[in-house]
Amino acid sequence: MSNLKNFLFTSESVSEGHPDKVSDRVSDMVVDTYLSKDPYARVACETLTTTNKVVLAGEVRGPEINKEDLIKNVRDCIKDIGYDQEGFTWKEATKVESHLHSQSSDIAMGVDSKGNKDEGAGDQGIMFGYACDETDVLMPAPIHYSHKILRLMAEDRKSGKLKNIEPDSKSQVTFQYLNGKPVKVKSVVISSQHSANVNQKEVREILRPYMLKSIPKEFMVDFNDDEFYVNPTGNFVIGGPDGDCGLTGRKIIVDTYGGAAPHGGGAFSGKDPTKVDRSAAYAARYIAKNIVASKISEKCLIQLAYAIGVSKPLSIYVNLFDDDLDKNKFVIERIKENFDLSPRGIREMLGLNKAIYEKTAAYGHFGRTPESDGAFSWENTDKTTVFTK
Repeated sequence: MSNLKNFLFTSESVSEGHPDKVSDRVSDMVVDTYLSKDPYARVACETLTTTNKVVLAGEVRGPEINKEDLIKNVRDCIKDIGYDQEGFTWKEATKVESHLHSQSSDIAMGVDSKGNKDEGAGDQGIMFGYACDETDVLMPAPIHYSHKILRLMAEDRKSGKLKNIEPDSKSQVTFQYLNGKPVKVKSVVISSQHSANVNQKEVREILRPYMLKSIPKEFMVDFNDDEFYVNPTGNFVIGGPDGDCGLTGRKIIVDTYGGAAPHGGGAFSGKDPTKVDRSAAYAARYIAKNIVASKISEKCLIQLAYAIGVSKPLSIYVNLFDDDLDKNKFVIERIKENFDLSPRGIREMLGLNKAIYEKTAAYGHFGRTPESDGAFSWENTDKTTVFTK
């Protein structure tokens, strides 16, 4: 893609009511529940959601959490998302099972710090971070506006302003790029679960304002209305976990850059910040965003590689997409001098040992606004001077 100047590029998003996102939300709720009791708790939680059933499985180490309290928290998640349907509800008709158990002592031995040994990475793997100047939050335009459509729909649905639209929705935005820059929207797809009270023509008109409100007018010049697709397959009354089984970690491209940058393969949700799948991906985004915010480059890709039990990254790769080798070398040196990329260093740098993860589970982990409780700290641009020559 880096060699192309003129092309079409598409990204998708899914709503918090999508079955996989329901699973992500529940898994991150478990992480937050444990971290709220002990900032150094260890959690690796997977969630399955299907017709009137939620199943938790995975490993934990830390405080004792009453199973009934955890089940109540699961129901609170489902209620907040908005599910009270025959096939999936926050009420007792949906059964919740927890099969969480203690973390492997072998994993703990490799990760824990002891004596002169620094804390090691919780697993091997590669993590990517990316930023570009296509939007004010330094995210690629297709994924940014795909998220925005669904986020605005969810806000209005929960407030009662948006009627006859249910929680399970998907969006997809295709941009035309000229000379490597997004210039116009070519097509928009919104598929949304709806009540049986409305037909597809009505659903189309109900959802049209969310497309127009989400995407800046300059990108919608000469937009062909035939390229606005709403529920292309027809009726969408049965949705959510009742319509399709949901699992944690199946929407990793939605969670990151919409396919505009590589992905290391590891999911984020359900993992405490000792897992570099999550924390190092956040750190890589943090560094990449500060590089682009410093104006030294229009876009930046970073890869970090780790081995289980080893504290420092095995490699740091930077691509500024401009073939300036001296600048690239300068940036890598500044990263090594100014950022502690050990698991402990990342957590301290970004303040990750907090109950801040449930809100990351939908509408992307990146391109969000940093919050006062420390959530989305990796979106801060407080290190731009590090990359000023």
